[in-house]
Amino acid sequence: MIKVLAYDFGASSGRAILGVYDGKKIHIEELHRFSNDPVNLNGTLYWDILRLFHEMKVGLIEVKKAGHGDIESIGIDTWGVDFGLIDKDGRLLENPVHYRDKRTDGIMEEVWDKVEKRHLYERTGTQFMQFNTLYQLYSLVKKRPELLKRADRLLFMPDLLSYFLTGKKVAEFSMASTAQMLNTRTGDWDYELLEKLGIPVRILEKVTDSATVIGKLSEQVCNETGLQPITVTAVAGHDTGSAMIATPADTDLFAFLSSGTWSLLGSELPKPIVNDLSYKHEYSNEGGINRTARLIKNIMGLWIYQECRRQWNKEGNLASFDELEAAARKAKPFACLIDVDHQDFYPPGDMPDRVADFCRRTGQYVPKNKAEIVRCIMESLALKYRYAFDGLCEIVGSRIPKLHMVGGGCKNAMISQFTADALGIEVTAGPVEATAVGNIAAQLIALGKIKDLKQARIIIKESFEVKSYFPENRELWEEKYDYYLKNILNKG
Repeated sequence: MIKVLAYDFGASSGRAILGVYDGKKIHIEELHRFSNDPVNLNGTLYWDILRLFHEMKVGLIEVKKAGHGDIESIGIDTWGVDFGLIDKDGRLLENPVHYRDKRTDGIMEEVWDKVEKRHLYERTGTQFMQFNTLYQLYSLVKKRPELLKRADRLLFMPDLLSYFLTGKKVAEFSMASTAQMLNTRTGDWDYELLEKLGIPVRILEKVTDSATVIGKLSEQVCNETGLQPITVTAVAGHDTGSAMIATPADTDLFAFLSSGTWSLLGSELPKPIVNDLSYKHEYSNEGGINRTARLIKNIMGLWIYQECRRQWNKEGNLASFDELEAAARKAKPFACLIDVDHQDFYPPGDMPDRVADFCRRTGQYVPKNKAEIVRCIMESLALKYRYAFDGLCEIVGSRIPKLHMVGGGCKNAMISQFTADALGIEVTAGPVEATAVGNIAAQLIALGKIKDLKQARIIIKESFEVKSYFPENRELWEEKYDYYLKNILNKG
């Protein structure tokens, strides 16, 4: 029995997940869960990183109390792009800023004035999103240069938390690849690009491969938790990189959808694709285990749905996700649609009102209740998946016959079925805990307990439930997809 511990941080919560490998299957158990609540202070949205680190130590204490003090490794995965800055004495300069903060408003266009947009894509192969690390850092160059002068190192979120545990600084490959700062040809920082933008390259650590041992728990952490100096491993620190590891694919070319607050649709390839088609469809080339490329497109995901429920609960109209889904099934199909990636839906706020307003502006039926709004979101999300999937197939030059959906969104049977309907192919859903499972698998590979990625996927497929969905109502979905392309996409 080999035991490892995965810390899986999402945009709203974090978990400590125990992984036990018995030589044939991986078994998981949640030992500690905690909320991840951003803090808005004086107009800046921060991550409460010290509280998150405190919860990590609580999780380690729970591990010891549960009789699992014999774990052999700890791995951490988080969302992408965000970072902390460390001074020359090893101290955190300030709390990391949340990617939804407004400091990058308008910054992309300023960067494009210095580096032409297409040229930037050809160098980095990264989808243009205003929260990318490149734009966050350029906002500091413009508005807070004194902070960068004080910084000695930049550490992305999982690397920062690993540093808190071990005192060792790394820049893990999958996380670094989310920054729009890696050169696709070299797989290293694009020093020429960064220097042109005034971003100090001295603050960047050397890029470290995924599934690499970092170090051991520090003496202070051991004293606080009662644990021995356990190994800490750099897994695929970007949560999508970990989820990709857990995709139960049995072919070299496959389509992948990580479904959660964000949806990331794409494929795993031996090397990046940067050409006219990938630029046209705005696909990112991010990094994975074994220096593979994740050809990925970011889609808004279940964020709109989650924000709607948060707003309804705030107003006292409490409803569980199961209740909302059951009501939405009874609502009229395709009464209205939205473009889930419209800028209106990016910031937090009164999301039901924004959905209604988009429908009003585009001359559609305006949803009047929770069921109609949820149905609108789910159908619209499935149609956006179809649009992204068609682009992926065009880029790779092949019609991919199956989509593997992983992550928390797999629990939503409605979106799983709608995705199969919209794409017209089989959709497999599972494992639900793909990010934590991929984190665990990367640790087992780093420890030499699992041979390689291929063996890991075979083991994962045998260890966790995977459900298949097949397309229905094809004629109706094709008709509505055509309407969506002509009247909804990039409108509003």
